[in-house]
Amino acid sequence: MSKQPRHRPSRSFPNAKRMIVECELGSCPHCGQPLVPSKTWHVRKTVQTLAGPLFVAGKSKKCVYVECSHGGEHYHASGVLRISLPHSTYGLDVLALIGWQHEHEHKQLVEIQKQLNSRGVMVNERNVGKLYRQFLALVGGMHARTERRLQAAAEEHGGLIWGLDGLQPEGQGTLLYVLYEVLSGTPVAALQADHPTADELVNWMQAYRALPYPVLATLSDGEDTLIAALKRCWPEAPHQRCQEHILGNLAEPVLKVDARLRQRLRDDLGGLPAVPTEPEAWVGVGRDEPAAATSQSEAAAMQISSGQPMPSPPLYPPPQLNATQS
Repeated sequence: MSKQPRHRPSRSFPNAKRMIVECELGSCPHCGQPLVPSKTWHVRKTVQTLAGPLFVAGKSKKCVYVECSHGGEHYHASGVLRISLPHSTYGLDVLALIGWQHEHEHKQLVEIQKQLNSRGVMVNERNVGKLYRQFLALVGGMHARTERRLQAAAEEHGGLIWGLDGLQPEGQGTLLYVLYEVLSGTPVAALQADHPTADELVNWMQAYRALPYPVLATLSDGEDTLIAALKRCWPEAPHQRCQEHILGNLAEPVLKVDARLRQRLRDDLGGLPAVPTEPEAWVGVGRDEPAAATSQSEAAAMQISSGQPMPSPPLYPPPQLNATQS
């Protein structure tokens, strides 16, 4: 990859994959009525990940129940936080790789920059330093600004919804576990560990378990360790699996069958003859063969003069002839 300028260049990713993230909530946390999908996109951005650029769009839902105390309020898709931090165009897997390489492999920032560039991630040394500081802040835990956002969410909604997700950058030995609050869309803390047990996750979340806010529900994927840790921390809160992971698990076998079906259709339809561009009845009577057209006109005139019935032209009804000839 060519050397990038020191300032932020203009970047375009026309071939980026697209991901639409829906709001995980199905019903309003205040009135219990079903939420309605909204036309509002609360986030639209292109994120650079280790697997390539990804265009991410988060779709909101809203409560339309007129008697609800929070009617008309929009609820965002917190699943975007499992891809990248707010206002960041780099994936969490990129942050995890930077943290692992700098903390455990003792690589310098310029070495990490070259490694990321070789994997297709466009970043300069200065931004690698910024991403490393974001990694430290995320792993360091909650700070004053995060606590204020959690307090505001608890006051507005009567409690919090905790989400926990883990990701493993390709080729790295540890996983990055991210704890976030769903209603406010706030990443709270992260833990970098090598396949921790449920006990280790519970010990890590003790500080957030002690917060003086009610917990309305918990959210995670289908990993047994995450579910067990969340249920042990907040046993009275109902747990829900992430709809995005469920739909992804359901779609995976369907996509394989669909790919085989499309291949069979291509094989079967590929042997059919091509569709003719002109009706076969008019072949030879076009502009390229005026002599043939003239001879056919002369033959038709001779048949009319001799009183013989005129054959009907192709694709048209036969002409109406007089009963008597003069």
